[in-house]
Amino acid sequence: MRCPACNEDDDKVIDSRSVEGGDSIRRRRECTRCGRRFTTYERLETQARLMVIKKDGSRTPFDAGKILTGLRAACGKRPISEANKEALVHSVDREIHRDFDREVPSAEVGRRVAARLRDLDPIAYIRFASEHLEFTSLEELTNEVAELQARPPPLRNQVPLFDEPKS
Repeated sequence: MRCPACNEDDDKVIDSRSVEGGDSIRRRRECTRCGRRFTTYERLETQARLMVIKKDGSRTPFDAGKILTGLRAACGKRPISEANKEALVHSVDREIHRDFDREVPSAEVGRRVAARLRDLDPIAYIRFASEHLEFTSLEELTNEVAELQARPPPLRNQVPLFDEPKS
């Protein structure tokens, strides 16, 4: 850890405490060179870093926040609560980490988000699917809309139950 005042890489820990929630540690440190005290927060990484394989072959770290950003864009001004969006993201995040060890194709992440969004709001689903499932023709989009129209309407304003079945 480098001192923010003198940039020295030699300090001692004065105090350590668990942060609320138990997933972080707050450490009070003192620089041995200049004597300045500073605080650091350390978060325990509980699982190996999952990488997303993009369509162009590049790899980026999996980030559930990116799913939420894409979901918010697809939902636009649709009547979908933030709790529903966050529940969907949390569900996909847990499922991806359960089913994949090191790498997951971005198309698989998109497919899983789209499947849940289809049940939550058909308009938001079409917005999301048109971007992430890459319809190649107007006919594909029309077929998808026709399939959605044949389904029963989704339940509104309810937090979806996306948890895995308990065994």
